[in-house]
Amino acid sequence: MDAEIDATLAAIGPRLRQLRQNRGLTLVAVAALTGLSVSALSRIETGHRQPTLDALIPLARAYEVTLDHLIAAPQTGDPRVHLEPRRLATGGVAVPLTRHPGGVQVFKHVLGPREPALVSHQGHAWIYVLAGRLRLLLAGDEHMLHPGENVEFDASTPHWFGPADDLAVEILHMFGPEGQRPLTRIID
Repeated sequence: MDAEIDATLAAIGPRLRQLRQNRGLTLVAVAALTGLSVSALSRIETGHRQPTLDALIPLARAYEVTLDHLIAAPQTGDPRVHLEPRRLATGGVAVPLTRHPGGVQVFKHVLGPREPALVSHQGHAWIYVLAGRLRLLLAGDEHMLHPGENVEFDASTPHWFGPADDLAVEILHMFGPEGQRPLTRIID
């Protein structure tokens, strides 16, 4: 093997340990999620065992990341990100712009007219209006946002958002679970 491959393989164990610790999981919990033994997981994390594809696939599933993320292979070929739009059950289309399940997620949404239905869940939301007019129901208040305006709120507050009229609205929607919030930094 060449030095680049050796370095890539050597970095997998520490990356796996960091992912596990960032998610607050023990080796026992990861073993239960993956079907791998605690001993095997420990040996992979410490570099005493080279990870196989049979081990990496269940680990990627458990940590909700891609295999590319686990191994951090050098980028080759086409550097463009190929986005995959998803139809929403509530109407409209969402395009995931990030691939970090469990962390802050960013989506571009195109939402068509639909009936309001308040929801609430853990996390923090930030919305930026790209085009159209957005109607936001937040607890007992109604807000209208125009292109270039944004809003942020605790997602445990009952909320709903969609077009303010019969036309679609395009938004960037950032969502952070468990109270993670976007950090606003103003640079002069």
